[in-house]
Amino acid sequence: MAFMEKPPAGKVLLDDTVPLTAQIEASQSLHSHTEYIIRVQRGVSAENSWQIVRRYSDFDLLNNSLQISTLSLPLPPKKLIGNMEREFIAERQKGLQAYLDVITTHHILSNCELVKKFLDPNSYSVNYTEIALQHVSMFFRSEPKWEVVEPLKDIGWRIRKKYFLMKTKNQPKERLMLSWADPGPDKYLSDKDLQYAVKLLSSCSHPYIYKITFATANESSALVIRPFSEKGTLKDLIYKAKPKDPFLKKYCNPKKIQGLELQQIKIYGRQILEVLKFLHEKGFPYGHLHSANVMLDGDTCKLLDLENSLLGLPSFYRSYFSQFRKINTLEGVDVHCFGHLLYEMTYGRPPDTIPVDSFPPAPSVFVVSVLESILTCEAMKNGMPTVSRLLQMPLFSDVLLTNSEKPQFKIPTKLKEALKTSKECIEKRLTEEQKLIHQHRRLTRAQSHHGSEEEKKKRKILARKKSKRSAYESGEEHSAKYSNSNNSGSGASSPLTSPSSPTPPSTAEYVRQDRPIIPHIAGDGLQMPPSRACPVEPLKPFAFTPAWIFDYTCVEMMVQQQSCTRSGCLGKLLGANKATCLDPSCQEAPPHRPSLLG
Repeated sequence: MAFMEKPPAGKVLLDDTVPLTAQIEASQSLHSHTEYIIRVQRGVSAENSWQIVRRYSDFDLLNNSLQISTLSLPLPPKKLIGNMEREFIAERQKGLQAYLDVITTHHILSNCELVKKFLDPNSYSVNYTEIALQHVSMFFRSEPKWEVVEPLKDIGWRIRKKYFLMKTKNQPKERLMLSWADPGPDKYLSDKDLQYAVKLLSSCSHPYIYKITFATANESSALVIRPFSEKGTLKDLIYKAKPKDPFLKKYCNPKKIQGLELQQIKIYGRQILEVLKFLHEKGFPYGHLHSANVMLDGDTCKLLDLENSLLGLPSFYRSYFSQFRKINTLEGVDVHCFGHLLYEMTYGRPPDTIPVDSFPPAPSVFVVSVLESILTCEAMKNGMPTVSRLLQMPLFSDVLLTNSEKPQFKIPTKLKEALKTSKECIEKRLTEEQKLIHQHRRLTRAQSHHGSEEEKKKRKILARKKSKRSAYESGEEHSAKYSNSNNSGSGASSPLTSPSSPTPPSTAEYVRQDRPIIPHIAGDGLQMPPSRACPVEPLKPFAFTPAWIFDYTCVEMMVQQQSCTRSGCLGKLLGANKATCLDPSCQEAPPHRPSLLG
């Protein structure tokens, strides 16, 4: 079985689900208007970025096109007079940046063709409706029994997938829906295997898979025809929307938010899990579950768009599960997408953020239990539960399915091997993308932490401590050098001591701990010989200590000094009893005191 790991050379297969971010870098005023220079980036790689230039009128045109969504978007208002003033331009630039942030973070708006063309005109300059019509017309040349009634414009969210309302010449009142799509970035099947697998879809029979009337594919696209349902999809039921309306109009801003009844949640959830289990057991990759891909046929849910995984199209929720490295298999992707669908059925709207910190009140605690096992932060870290595990949970285990249709989907062994290899390649690309996102998140978090005010204060304190320590160590080193030089010279000329001199009193008599501390300054004549150094421990240097201060020692406070009474001595007396002379040549001077005043 042929297999192709890379797409054909020269064909760009862009992943439309990779988020685009936009940052206004500057503005430039011309004669009559102002242009804004915008840096647009695809994904987390700064290398995959480009610049566009837009005027306010371009923003206004985009905003008018997006009004179909009925969302209140924060576009700054127009101003006819004074719109060239510097202060006004700066304020308007802030408002336009806020507008870009909203449309690039909104899940549906960010994936629509209008926003993509505004931010990336080079990649989305093609009219895909015309291309689809060309392919469909070529197909009808060999199949004249089909006839196009009308294009179903923008009823889906995909840019490169188009829909047409069809009829047959034999049954002109019966309506069918044709979908056309070109291959996506995860197309790893060879052209031969793709054509065979797509044609095989019409032979699939399952009570919870929507019947395919006709399917075919070539090297550049695939075409699938199904019955058209007036009731629409499960998403249409939840949002109370009309199936033929554009996607933005139906789902961006529902008028009434209301979830389904508990019994509907239980039955629909059980049916969807059963068909997922069936596909997983068959080795058929899916990965495209969301409420708009589930058709309602009476009280039965039926899965749509099995051809998406064969064509390598990216998932509707890819921008969500690509953030979590534990969701790295298509089975895990299906379970994660089921969590989104269950939340939507329960609350009538999608979750605001993923992961979900807390859940609003639900019709049953069993619903919350299932949601917690899929959408919480703990679930994202530990990995998704299996479909079999979900079927055993109390919410679905007591649901009785009455449909007796026997599932049939025979896949040849060689095609199974090709599907398995394709699935592995899809999962590998997902894992690599998750790794890049994880690395970027860590780098961004580190940069944010490094630039925070708290971190700046910590760095300042550490730098101050390091400076103090360096000054102190430098002073000690200088002091040690000075001490060694004095010791080497003191051996030749030691001060003379008379044999009849009395034993010098204890140090405590001369060194008073409660006396002030005076710094010992080099080069001013107040140097303390090491042999007579004061036993009191030197002070540590202060933060403001100049470099030329390298040591500290202590001496008695020289107050109420009196002249020495010894005949011929010019020294001063010091001490509690004024009996100690500071002149070392005097017999009254103790041997450990320096000569400061002789």
